[in-house]
This record gives sequence, structure tokens and C-alpha cells, in this order.
Amino acid sequence: MRGLALLLGDRRTAKAAAVLIIRNAFPPWTQRLQASVLPPWTGDMRNPVYHFEIPVMDMDRAVRFYESVFGWALDQRTIDGYAMAFFPRAEDLPGASGALAKGDVYVPSNTGSIIYFDVDDIDATLRRVGAQGGAVLYPKTHVGPCGYVAEISDSEGNRIGLTAAGD
Repeated sequence: MRGLALLLGDRRTAKAAAVLIIRNAFPPWTQRLQASVLPPWTGDMRNPVYHFEIPVMDMDRAVRFYESVFGWALDQRTIDGYAMAFFPRAEDLPGASGALAKGDVYVPSNTGSIIYFDVDDIDATLRRVGAQGGAVLYPKTHVGPCGYVAEISDSEGNRIGLTAAGD
């Protein structure tokens, strides 16, 4: 991260760049960052992030929020007594699976880990956030060759990051 901060100018921009680099499994536009900051990629390595869960208090409200803001259809199930709503995921593409999760061990928070979702149109996504009970916490910010980032609070109070490719 320190190397990215030196290269891009500040820690928040570096954090966003690191998230984008990892999320995209080193696409061509990250090669100059990859060469100076990240360990080399080898064919037998895999993404260490396997699955994530976003805590919710009201599953129906949270599902409405994510489906309305992002346009996804979530798959709701009960697993081991916990209500879950799984995000769409293509099995043949890299990336972690994830779900909204409700239960006694899940507590929404705006501190701690931040999950970043890739969106096609960050401006349109930010406009939908407030209408669905969320808030913009960090406005759309250009992060150089990495595109744009923003952070929101979802309907449950979780801090969620957004990323979008540059123009």
C-alpha cells in the first residue's frame, strides 16, 4: 500500500487502486502498478478472497436496497438457521461469492472491512442510494488510471465501496 501511496499521491487513492487491481485479477491497465508494487502473478495462484457476508438487521429491506440500487437479483436461502441473500456470481469468472446475512452473529457496521462493488455507472448508482434508504459517505472521486471510487452507507448502515472504470 505504501508503494501505491507514493505512486498515486495519497493513501485513500492507493487503497482504491489496490482494491481495483485485486478485483480485476491484474487487467492490462494495471501492469505498471503491478510491476512496482505487487508480487508477480503465477498461473497456480488463486484469489485468496473466497466469500464475504454483509450483515443485515432487516433482510427484506436490505434485499430491496441492493436489488434497487444495483439492479441485481439476489437468491434468498436459509443456511444453518441464518437468512442469506446471495449476490449473483458467474462460476466461470474470477471473483468471490458473497451474500447478505442475518442472524445473531451478524452486526451491521460502518467501521471495519469495506467491500467494493464494481458498477457500470457510478453517478447513476449514487443517485439511487438515497432513494433506497442509504447515504453517500465519500463522493465519486477520480483515482487516476484506476477510474473512480465512492463509498455509501447501505440501508443497514454498512459502509460499502463502489468502483467504476474511468472515461
